[in-house]
Amino acid sequence: MWAMPRKWRGGAKSVIKFKPIERIWHFITNPFVAWAIHTVALWIWHVPFLFQATLESNFVHTLQHLSFFLSALLFWQAIIASPRGLMGYGAGVLYLFTTSIHSGLLGAFLTFTTNVWYPAYEKTTASWGLTALEDQQLGGLIMWVPAGIVYIVAGLIMFAGWLTDSEKRVLMREKQMFAPKPEMEVEV
Repeated sequence: MWAMPRKWRGGAKSVIKFKPIERIWHFITNPFVAWAIHTVALWIWHVPFLFQATLESNFVHTLQHLSFFLSALLFWQAIIASPRGLMGYGAGVLYLFTTSIHSGLLGAFLTFTTNVWYPAYEKTTASWGLTALEDQQLGGLIMWVPAGIVYIVAGLIMFAGWLTDSEKRVLMREKQMFAPKPEMEVEV
């Protein structure tokens, strides 16, 4: 909303507050649902015939990147800005960890395979001095390691926030338990 021009915000807010849209938004920003959407988008577009279609059609290619971008926004929105309270930390750490695992697994598959999954690259990689398989393996390695590091670092930051918040709650409870209580007056 803040990225919109000021005069558009009121109209956008009324659309967002429309009950059916609000219910859909609440559903898809549930951390599990957002995680599932992001997972499906990542894996489905790496199915060889769908990936090949992205190389043959600008529309399909745009659709692929739009689904990557929107599902990632939804995922990070649900993980970082979840209004679901304390469950947000634990769920966030879990979903970030599992995302690093499944996306890393896909990257590892691409890295260690001995078969070219996307034959269209056989025509385009020679100009870079790579075979199609080497290009695919490099792409898998990038998907596996740097992307995995981002998820792990974000998960560790969220875990540290969880520990800090837990410690604050414990200190508040102890403070309340051991705070001097006002003396009661006894009538004689």
